[in-house]
Amino acid sequence: MNIPLVQGNFSSTDSFEILNQMVQLKVKFHENKISKTSNEEDIKYRETKIKRLQHDLMELKKYIDDCKSPLSVDVQVKIEKSH
Repeated sequence: MNIPLVQGNFSSTDSFEILNQMVQLKVKFHENKISKTSNEEDIKYRETKIKRLQHDLMELKKYIDDCKSPLSVDVQVKIEKSH
């Protein structure tokens, strides 16, 4: 099953705003999981995920700032049964 979340052409500002909000939602998800867990291994794993998301967001910002033109954004969620 595929769910198209974002599809279209957007200004560089709108592109970053949309993607930033999506990344921040994922960061918040991990932060909430950290506060609910006492497992040190899980906490370290989630902290690493958060740092990676923040790094990727900074790279995205640089890329979008360099473009300074409308961007095509296509965000899909692909859902499958795990094996």
